[in-house]
Amino acid sequence: MGIKDMIEDKRAWRAHTARVKDLPKDYQVVYKEIQKYLFKVGPVELTEGIELLSGIVDLFEEGAALGKGVLEVTGKDVAAFCDDLVKDSKTYEDVFQESVAKEVDKAMKKAMHKVKQRS
Repeated sequence: MGIKDMIEDKRAWRAHTARVKDLPKDYQVVYKEIQKYLFKVGPVELTEGIELLSGIVDLFEEGAALGKGVLEVTGKDVAAFCDDLVKDSKTYEDVFQESVAKEVDKAMKKAMHKVKQRS
């Protein structure tokens, strides 16, 4: 990534955060919780762009314009809302599970090899 790309990404992020600040307070609070949730367990691709987060802001702007409360837009279970957004994406949880499975498989093969050597 070149310097121009980094500058453009920074501008895009600033514009995005400005949109969030323009939302009603209840929307801002829920957005920040969604953002934290997605950064912890969300899609691996999230670090490469803000498309998903921008889509959430679009949805929130529409809901606010219609006079809806934020939980009318997301539902009361905000974590389930987030999970539904990323259900078809590879998540950090998936990466961790794959890593654990690989390590267990490697350890089992090593243990079986030792058992065979003793026989």
